[in-house]
Amino acid sequence: MNSNRRALLFGLSAVLLWSTVASAFKLSLRYLSPIELLLYSGSFSTLLLATILLYQRKFNLVFGCSRQEYLLSLGLGLLSPFLYYLILFKAYDLLPAQQAQPLNYTWAITLSLLAVPLLKQKIHWQQWLALVVSYCGVVVISTEGNPFRLQFTDPFGVFLALISTIVWSLYWIYNTLDRRDPIVGLFVNFLFSFPFVFGYYLLTTELRIPPGQGLLGAAYIGTFEMGACFVLWLLAMKLTDNTARISNLIFLSPFISLVFIYFLVGEKILPATFIGLILIVAGLLCQRIK
Repeated sequence: MNSNRRALLFGLSAVLLWSTVASAFKLSLRYLSPIELLLYSGSFSTLLLATILLYQRKFNLVFGCSRQEYLLSLGLGLLSPFLYYLILFKAYDLLPAQQAQPLNYTWAITLSLLAVPLLKQKIHWQQWLALVVSYCGVVVISTEGNPFRLQFTDPFGVFLALISTIVWSLYWIYNTLDRRDPIVGLFVNFLFSFPFVFGYYLLTTELRIPPGQGLLGAAYIGTFEMGACFVLWLLAMKLTDNTARISNLIFLSPFISLVFIYFLVGEKILPATFIGLILIVAGLLCQRIK
């Protein structure tokens, strides 16, 4: 198998796994609170990343970071996994999965807008068009197909889902400052986030033994969404000689996700969800107009 076929295989595997996580979030939150889910899934992800580094014989690089790199990991760990997943899990707790997942998908639009003041990039007409089209989709989904009435299913849940896109975009913008091996950087970020996660858990939640179903869900999320997907996508982008072809695979994810939400979570997919998602994806495609 040549490198391009391997890249396609890794990319499709990552997309398929990403497509399951909305259902995994919703099912796990039936048994765990958002902070509990973050604590346990983050722990599983940290263990997975440590195992990968040991296998690659790169674990010693964790102790060779500079003071600036450790400080960067402290800030990045605060953004994600702590703030991002805490906000995202709460949004999934309040909203149907078919709403939370597409709303969170608008982070690419948010990223392009935040890159203007933070990275001094210019905003072109494609970004404005993408903004208008995608957020029309947000309104359609959030109002369940009644955009002119502006009666949202759960206004606070919608607010949290959109705020999560800002946090995630900030994470990736500041992540551009990181010159370390990506898996080393991600592992150190997770380590530095643990005091924030555990401290918030102690302040807000009573200690208890987690239900088995919730723990299994956290293990799945931590292993695949927070860990394996990142590694698979990284391998795909590294092996391909056509990054655009691989990156376009990500547009399959939200539609496949609706299938899993229907069969696994049991939500009836509303026509408004599908229409709104098409608008969001159309907006994302608008950014690629040359």
